[in-house]
Amino acid sequence: MISVAEALEAVLALGAPLDIEEVDLAEADGRILAQDVQANRDQPPFAASAMDGYAVPSTDIKPGDTFKVIGEAAAGHRFDRSVSAGEAVRIFTGAPLPDGAHRVVIQEDTTREGDVITLTDPLDSGHHIRPAGGDFKRGDKMESPRLLSPADIALLASMNIARVPVRRRPVVAIIATGDELVSVGETPRDDQIIASNSLGLAAMFRRAGAETRVLPIAKDTVSSLEMALTLSEGADLLVTIGGASVGDYDIVAEVASGVGLEREFYKVAMRPGKPLMAGRIGDRAMVGLPGNPVSSMVCGEIFILPLLSKFLGMPSGPRARIEMPLQGALSKNGPREHYMRGVITNGAVSVARRQDSSLLTVLAQANALVVRPPHAPACDSGDVVEVIPL
Repeated sequence: MISVAEALEAVLALGAPLDIEEVDLAEADGRILAQDVQANRDQPPFAASAMDGYAVPSTDIKPGDTFKVIGEAAAGHRFDRSVSAGEAVRIFTGAPLPDGAHRVVIQEDTTREGDVITLTDPLDSGHHIRPAGGDFKRGDKMESPRLLSPADIALLASMNIARVPVRRRPVVAIIATGDELVSVGETPRDDQIIASNSLGLAAMFRRAGAETRVLPIAKDTVSSLEMALTLSEGADLLVTIGGASVGDYDIVAEVASGVGLEREFYKVAMRPGKPLMAGRIGDRAMVGLPGNPVSSMVCGEIFILPLLSKFLGMPSGPRARIEMPLQGALSKNGPREHYMRGVITNGAVSVARRQDSSLLTVLAQANALVVRPPHAPACDSGDVVEVIPL
């Protein structure tokens, strides 16, 4: 039995950044930028008015000054002449600043009679001009790797980048195993349960940027498992659920070994999630998760999400932890690293009273995992503990 750190190191060794592909900008939200990209233009590409008002040639103005309005500039419609002393151009927000203009007087600070404006008192001190390239300049970079957000998409569009180099999404095949399982929507016998783990894990992996293939449930027979493993071909990662323990019907490792599994480890000193294995089968990484619902979901958080990050070319490693005061007391921990479901509220974390690895209701209410090292001493309320926010 190896430590969580050793197991994670072995799991991460199974992956490498995937190929780079180009996608239309409209399809790039949530993808991982794989190469630096450069702006194709300045933004704004010209000095522009930041307000509705009047563009005037001088910055040295005072209440009572008058100007003759000689034209108008609007967004997309430049005033093509220069502005000289004593002249002004009616201008609207976003319009290019006319040549010769050095200040925009907001319309609230003027009165107008015919073609003449008079500056009122008090006079706003701002120049209200957005300089050319004030946001970014041609050649400015968006650096990779980067998870592209809606704001990034807007920025890339402004840079006039129509296609974006992104990391290919890892394809994860998920196989739930066990005669006791039926798919959601079916009617189970009185000795069967619904296969919940596969759908929960698929949702987790999709949120992390993967494409998922939830394969048919594999029964506890060699032929059924062999067929399921065949269906996983072409995936970057195969995740099996259940069948990795030591019972007579837990035969995933045996069947996978028969079709070429090179196993790196089996069993991890953690709670929940001890019966975990990982290795490589053909051209696919393989991780065998425990069958208990909470165990599989916690192991997905601790091991699979970092591996997906590596596939996507993002920093990978242990899940980020923060320190936080404990609300309530905890007894001493045993020999395995314990990932306890908890809830963060008001800057402190409380641990759920029930930690059984079958209780999905407890996991659904949790927004954190409290990590307790092996043989950690008892904790009192207010003691600081390590927490992985979910």
